[in-house]
Amino acid sequence: MSINDDSTTAPVILAAHRISKSFGDVPVLFSIDFDIRPGEVHAIIGENGAGKSTLIKVLSGLEQPSSGSISYDGQNVVLPPNGEAEAMGIVVIHQELLLAEHLTVSDSIFLGRELTRNGFLRVREMRERSRAILDTLHVNVDPDARINTLSVADKQMVEIAKAISRDARVLIMDEPTAVLSVGETQTLFEQIRRLTARGVAVIFISHKLGEIMELAQRVTVLRDGQLIATVGTEALTPDSIAQMMVGRELSNLYPPKHEPDVEAPVVLSVRNLVAPGVKDISFDLRRGEILGFAGLIGSGRTAVAEAIVGLNTRRSGEVWVDDRLANFSTVSQSVAAGLAYMTKDRKGRGLLLNAGLEPNLTLLTLKKHLKHGFLDGKSEAQALQRAVRRFDIRARDASVRVGQLSGGNQQKLMLGKTMESDPEIIIMDEPTRGIDVGTKQQIYHIIAALAAEGKSIIVISSEMQEVIGVSHRVVVMREGRLAGELEGAEITETEIMRYAAGIRQGGDDERISA
Repeated sequence: MSINDDSTTAPVILAAHRISKSFGDVPVLFSIDFDIRPGEVHAIIGENGAGKSTLIKVLSGLEQPSSGSISYDGQNVVLPPNGEAEAMGIVVIHQELLLAEHLTVSDSIFLGRELTRNGFLRVREMRERSRAILDTLHVNVDPDARINTLSVADKQMVEIAKAISRDARVLIMDEPTAVLSVGETQTLFEQIRRLTARGVAVIFISHKLGEIMELAQRVTVLRDGQLIATVGTEALTPDSIAQMMVGRELSNLYPPKHEPDVEAPVVLSVRNLVAPGVKDISFDLRRGEILGFAGLIGSGRTAVAEAIVGLNTRRSGEVWVDDRLANFSTVSQSVAAGLAYMTKDRKGRGLLLNAGLEPNLTLLTLKKHLKHGFLDGKSEAQALQRAVRRFDIRARDASVRVGQLSGGNQQKLMLGKTMESDPEIIIMDEPTRGIDVGTKQQIYHIIAALAAEGKSIIVISSEMQEVIGVSHRVVVMREGRLAGELEGAEITETEIMRYAAGIRQGGDDERISA
């Protein structure tokens, strides 16, 4: 068991009683009950838009409920706003890590609570305390290291250290493994188990059902702002959780594979590509094919995609599109040639979070929507209507800020933006990162439909089941190189991992010496 046995009988530390929340006239939570005990991991899951984010904002004081009450240590309380509930021991680690990249680790841990004497910072003491906290978590990170030099996994650990320094009693973790590798995820889980052994209550939000089953003692399922159930994980399976989340069977999560024509023409040919993070990569993509790119985080998959479309400097090698040499130096060149790239970083590089839906959708294709030299609002509105129907984008209205959409609807909008240029070749980098299982199913079926139309698609994904489920053929990368290629019955988790870990190489069955 991943938590203390005593947690099942310990008194409740934080509870929501019949909490409802509306934004204006739009209700988003309906009479939710929730509680957590010291030493427990309690997962909150649901589709994007189910109300998870709003509930954790209410539980941390970032939003006040429209009705209902919150209790803490058995007493009804009004949680202070603007993160001030941290002083009470309720700490949130957000999906987008809130660390100042230019500061050191110890500066970040004590940011806003710096230790001073006579107006001067007690730098040595903050460093020593930071080192002590990191040591308790068994984290080997230098307190003097700059945040911008750390891996994502180490940044996650610094966030945990920061929470510990604030004497966290309730730790809320929102999608903490979204950008972590399998190994990094297991390291994070070890830290969470250490925290719960010390009596910290952990509220864990994730779309990865396997993680929920491994880590949590109880699961609360939300759907459309309503409480569906709170159940012990021993009584659940990933399939039963998924069914509660979406309200339907998900046996057809992946659409049937319609094998592409092996005689179809090659539409994208990459030869001896060398770029930062990429070492002499060559591959072909045929019309109507879905080519999966697998490999461990840091293997160079994203670097290959960005070098192809002109986002990453190409040092040597060639890119051919439809038998035409097309060594792109800008994204606009690749778009004009019928090749579109959907970034994995939808919030940082993919979407304008403070803008509405229309500006985001047409950002790459403004020339299509010009009339007499001016942007044609009617044309943009029609484009949005088409995208909403095609990709099932759900929003109150077109003027809503994109940052207020659920992650799944942001992802579908970004897919609409990518397809607005009507590309023949689409590179999708982590197309379902941080979205719920129901929206994943929609995107998988969209990918299959695009391939059936004759579009050619590269899917880069850290989820092996995703690569296996959608791809006709899979290439595996390791340390910037193409380690192997799989097709048909060869496409299995075992074979992908053997290439990714270096046990197999280039199709050779011999083991690589250590």
